[in-house]
Amino acid sequence: MRTRPHLAVLSVLAATAAAVLVAPGANAAPPAPEPAPVLPVMDCAELAQFTRPDTTVTAVEQHRGDDATPASCRVTLRVEDPEDGGAVTVWVYLPEETWNGRFQGVGGGGFSGGSAGSLEAPLRAGYAAAATDAGHVGPSGTFGLRPDGTPDQAAREDFGHEGVHDMTLTAKAVVAAYYGQQPAYSYWNGCSTGGRQGLMEAQRYPDDYDGVLAGAPVINFPEMQTGQIWGQIVMLQEDNPIPACKFEAALAAAIAACDTVGDGVVDGVIGDPFACDFDLTTLVGTVTPCGTITAEDVAVMQRIHEGPRGTDGRFLWYGLPYGAPYAGLHNVTLDESGQLVGDPFVYDIWWIRYFLTDDPTFDWRTLDRASFEALFDLAVERYGDMMGASDPDLSAFRDSGGKLLMWHGLADFGVTVRGTVDYVERVLAELGPGHTQQFARLFLAPGVGHCGGGAGAQLVDPFGALVEWVEGGRAPRTLDAATADGATRPICAYPTVARWTGRGDASDGSTYRCVPATRMELRQA
Repeated sequence: MRTRPHLAVLSVLAATAAAVLVAPGANAAPPAPEPAPVLPVMDCAELAQFTRPDTTVTAVEQHRGDDATPASCRVTLRVEDPEDGGAVTVWVYLPEETWNGRFQGVGGGGFSGGSAGSLEAPLRAGYAAAATDAGHVGPSGTFGLRPDGTPDQAAREDFGHEGVHDMTLTAKAVVAAYYGQQPAYSYWNGCSTGGRQGLMEAQRYPDDYDGVLAGAPVINFPEMQTGQIWGQIVMLQEDNPIPACKFEAALAAAIAACDTVGDGVVDGVIGDPFACDFDLTTLVGTVTPCGTITAEDVAVMQRIHEGPRGTDGRFLWYGLPYGAPYAGLHNVTLDESGQLVGDPFVYDIWWIRYFLTDDPTFDWRTLDRASFEALFDLAVERYGDMMGASDPDLSAFRDSGGKLLMWHGLADFGVTVRGTVDYVERVLAELGPGHTQQFARLFLAPGVGHCGGGAGAQLVDPFGALVEWVEGGRAPRTLDAATADGATRPICAYPTVARWTGRGDASDGSTYRCVPATRMELRQA
């Protein structure tokens, strides 16, 4: 049963978490010797005769390999659902001479279920790999409606969770046919939509994967996707579209005010945004290249950080954390008369038109707070179970021996990190801290944007840490991260943060300790 998100309280782990001196790589075990590659038991061309119920092989290619990828057999299949008429495309890439005995499912992003191009990286690493379009072609959200304007429920459900499960079962069957054996281990690797897909697998199909890597997961998809346009609604209703340089000034001021929060280091990154008490009102009167910041501007910014609220002030969803850029969701542009107007993220327009109003011509500018609230409630009611990966009961995945490694950038502008923390807090409450930490852990990366980027140290190899956890039995206490100029940092397991000891070079990750966060609760204000 799906559980509605609640305001997460201070994690019970934070009170007991001990400070541990860590260095990047310090908790990693020596790599085990890889077994000899497993060779196919059939020719690639024979997979054209592969049979499985409701499945058709549409293409088989024997790829010779090149400088980027090893020789491989590449199979495309169409999997149909006889119950609702839906169909998904599945791509499976199979190394000819370098298979490591493992399978990797790869996720999509945005409204894209996945792509064949994403399989080259796991192929290079020796994995048999697969992806799916999840029932529609390309990254556009227009698939929610058929060409005749009627809702395409089958495509919506395939995108929600059915398509990835169909892909997983089909791809594993292809792997078994080609190599004559099932993969020894199966892994999911995804970020954003791909992270949500991985959590869906763990929640609904707990036996599909031994390990799931879920980055920046869109856990509460209907809440997040509807809430993304909140800043535009606020600017519209206040008749105050804010130009980019005012937002940039606000972002820079927040980072300057809270730079040392969490990590104790001045580095242009907020180590713990949840402990940042920046006062936006101090910006009033600040002169920028696009005008002076006014009290009205600050009021808009405050509501963006607060997050979507109903007409009576009730909590709907979380807002933008301090240190995350406003750009992307809060852009404005000049209209034909030279006036500033809101310019929403195209994904938000697709969502409202093709999934909520079922009207491809719907004008978002007709929304006010009341109609926005109605759409928000409709989104949760219509898509909460179909697309929301928010069920905290992961006991079946735990009992199957699965491991879940989640990570999220604390400077993510698009998928607010508060939603991920909220989910983890509910898992802790559902299963207990001790049991949860044995199979599921969250890592929050300071200064890192959506699935990467930003001023913070970037994760080096979280997938490798997952594999070590699954196959080596060593749960990661930290993940390695590094900046472009070579500085290293440990990314600590929630609810701890990396804090500089004050001794040694702050660019050396070994000089940091994982300590309980000062304040990790989620705030409505």
